Amino acid sequence: MEWKVFLTVFGAVFIAELGDKTQLATMLFATDKQISKYTIFIAASAALVLASAIGVLAGSLLSEVIDEKYLHYIAGVGFILVGVYTLYYA
Repeated sequence: MEWKVFLTVFGAVFIAELGDKTQLATMLFATDKQISKYTIFIAASAALVLASAIGVLAGSLLSEVIDEKYLHYIAGVGFILVGVYTLYYA
């Protein structure tokens, strides 16, 4: 296993997920005293795993069509646009 890549991806995804809408929704589900917290944890974990699998698959397919260098530029511009949009409508 490539530990440097593992830790980089883990850190980036972990920080990105802290305090996002997904975590807030999971916290709201966990407030229901009648629902098992294990069920909520397993369901939320499975959803994150599936979403990540879709991201890996999409990235793999895109890398076959678009050069990696351009994908980095597209991702960078995309993040900047999302940030500007978020700041504008905050």
